Amino acid sequence: MIRIITRTRLTALQQDADGARERAREIQGAADRAYASHLRTVYDLTADVEAAERTAEAEQADAEVAREILERTETQLADARATVAEQAARIDALSGDLDSIAGAVVLLHYGQLHSLHRTARAAELHAQSLGAAEGGWGPPSARPASEVAWRIQMLSSFAVPEAGGTG
Repeated sequence: MIRIITRTRLTALQQDADGARERAREIQGAADRAYASHLRTVYDLTADVEAAERTAEAEQADAEVAREILERTETQLADARATVAEQAARIDALSGDLDSIAGAVVLLHYGQLHSLHRTARAAELHAQSLGAAEGGWGPPSARPASEVAWRIQMLSSFAVPEAGGTG
C-alpha cells in the first residue's frame, strides 16, 4: 500500500526525528559523563586501595621489627634476671663467708654506722661506755634501725643492705 505523505506531515516527522536525535545526543552525553565519573571514581578508589596496601605492608614490616626487638629484649631480660639471681646467691654466700671468717659486727646509733668491732660483746661494751643500758641487748626488733638508739648488726648485712637501706 502506498501512502501519501503531505509536506506538513513530512515536516512534523522530520522535526520528531531531529528531536529524537537531539535527545539521543543528550542521553549519550549524560551517559558519557556518568561513565567518565565512574572511571574517575574507580581510579581514585584503586589508588586509595594501593596506598592503603602499601601502608599496611609498611606497618606490617614495622610490627615485625618491633616483634623481633621485643623478643631480643625479653631474652636479654631473662638473661639479666638469671645473672641477678646468680649474683644475689653469690652475695649471700660471700656474706655468710664474711660473717664466718671475720665475725665482725657494726654498732649502729639510730641507724648510722658508729663503729666496727670484732665481736658483738665488744660492741656492747663500747655502747655501754657511751651510755647504752647494760644487759638491754636482745634480738633485733622489727622497728627500723633509725628508731633504735643502739643496734648491733653483722658486718655483712650492713655492708650489703637489703631494700636499699641499712639495718
